Amino acid sequence: MDTTYRTFFELEREPFTSDIETENILITSSLSGVEARIHYALRLGAIALVTGEIGSGKSTALRYVTTMLHPSQNRALYITATTGSVLELYRQILDVLGLDMKGGSRAVMLRRIRQEILDLVQGKKLKVLLVIDEASLLRLEVFAELHTLTQFEKDSQSLLPIVLAGQSNLIDNLMYRSSLPLASRVVGRSHLQGVTRDQMVQYLKHHLSVAGVKNNIFDETAITGIHQGSGGLFRKANLIARGSIIVAANQKSMTVTADHVRMASTEIF
Repeated sequence: MDTTYRTFFELEREPFTSDIETENILITSSLSGVEARIHYALRLGAIALVTGEIGSGKSTALRYVTTMLHPSQNRALYITATTGSVLELYRQILDVLGLDMKGGSRAVMLRRIRQEILDLVQGKKLKVLLVIDEASLLRLEVFAELHTLTQFEKDSQSLLPIVLAGQSNLIDNLMYRSSLPLASRVVGRSHLQGVTRDQMVQYLKHHLSVAGVKNNIFDETAITGIHQGSGGLFRKANLIARGSIIVAANQKSMTVTADHVRMASTEIF
């Protein structure tokens, strides 16, 4: 894609990217709420849920919280769920633990995971946190197996806190009878949703600042257009905002307007 718009607006870097560095993530009240609940679950060895629609900032929040955990005290095991079997889940966990994934039955894989967690917790004195993004994709049988994975010393010790993140149907999946043992360990829920217009103003200004722009180049109509067009969801707001900047630069306009936003919006879903 042509990047002359960065020169036009004197941008120091690509604006409104999803891979923004942890230190540049905007700390919102919702993100702080996610962080507090995850830390609570971590202390108790329990489960925290993070739900929200696509593009509401779940993965960014998880990345922020896990990155901010002190590495000398914590070990975060981050995986992205699939629609695969329990064996697929175990393979992913073994992979992030750095263990050999070849061969082995379901029971063998479970035993290896549990032993490694015991070594990390009791031997290296680390708190281990299993983070499963896109958990709403998991099969119901996997939810039941996750409960088994959290049981240590005949369930007398809670050594593996879990964060389950996904779309709203994650809650529905936890209501099935087979999932109830796992659901009983949930101690905190965060639901991320579209932000208000005022919050969108703050978000746009923050990302422009990260990109090296001191002044707000979006006029009021553009901000309203981005907020309405994105439904207040950050991922879609990023796409619309960046697209509208490109349109404005192509038209040699130093101000992004609602017309630019409308033109950019036709390019995305």
